[in-house]
Amino acid sequence: MKTISIRLGVVAGLLTLVTACGSGTAETTAAAPQEARLTSCGIPLRIAAPPRRAIAMEQNAAEIMLALGLAHRMAGTAYQTDPVLPELKEPYSQVPVLSAQYPGREALLAEKPDFIYSMRASAFAPEAAGSRQDLAKLRVPAYLSSNDCEDRALIPATAEFEAIFKEINDIATVFGVPERGRTVVTDLRRRLEEAERSVPQDLDADVMWYYSGTKIPAIAGDTGLPGTITKLLGARNAFADVKQQWPEGNWEEIATRDPDVIVLADLTRGGDGDSAEAKKRFLREDPVASKLTAVKNDRFVVVPGSSMDPSIRSVTAVEQVGKGLTRLYG
Repeated sequence: MKTISIRLGVVAGLLTLVTACGSGTAETTAAAPQEARLTSCGIPLRIAAPPRRAIAMEQNAAEIMLALGLAHRMAGTAYQTDPVLPELKEPYSQVPVLSAQYPGREALLAEKPDFIYSMRASAFAPEAAGSRQDLAKLRVPAYLSSNDCEDRALIPATAEFEAIFKEINDIATVFGVPERGRTVVTDLRRRLEEAERSVPQDLDADVMWYYSGTKIPAIAGDTGLPGTITKLLGARNAFADVKQQWPEGNWEEIATRDPDVIVLADLTRGGDGDSAEAKKRFLREDPVASKLTAVKNDRFVVVPGSSMDPSIRSVTAVEQVGKGLTRLYG
């Protein structure tokens, strides 16, 4: 989750949206080997040639592109929320940063983009890039992650790693590098399986994921990535009955559930209770929160905030939480 307020020229070949597509799996047609057809959050895309001036609207989208070796195909990126992954720092430095948050539509179009990629629907708000339908009229296809579709009814009931892997393969196919996508996904699957095997068996722990805020904390319900990770590692989500990704909590309700472990999002944006250390200070000083079992026993696990959203970082979150649970219960 990113609490985002407000938060693309056409190359060789025509980039358009079409009205017919298959099930949503990226595919290459036999007649035009470089043409990609896929569906993104209900909108069919037809991309006649690999983009050369793509824009990633936030860091998680940029890091997927960089992991696929696509820095030279990027006209820009925006909305950095965490230090860039060390292995991607050098290619990230080659990509122009268009805005601290979301660049506006005029600034985007000035870059003559031929593809836009975002993992958040807020990137396509009127005050940001504008709607994907409007961009399509300018022959600028735009891909949006299935985790945050504009039509909320299209968002899967739970955030699954298979959806992340499909997205990586979709982007690889768009850019004509499907073998790179398969390589990245194969490595992520291996790491995911190893992390799952690493945690203690018969783990008896209720886990609360604490993203941001102090007076009104944002905590993880059952439908987002934290809920998936908790099940994968054999623990229990303290708010598994809440069918939202990031509901607003209150400390009295949290106290009644009294989690055994708290996973803290470490955010660098500087807001109320954003950093992991700020969360710890609050938890230890607040009259209600300080009485929680997890706080009294110092049972904290820290992960970067960006890894709590489906992204290239999500397997890292599984590894970090798995190591934390092993440290506390192994």
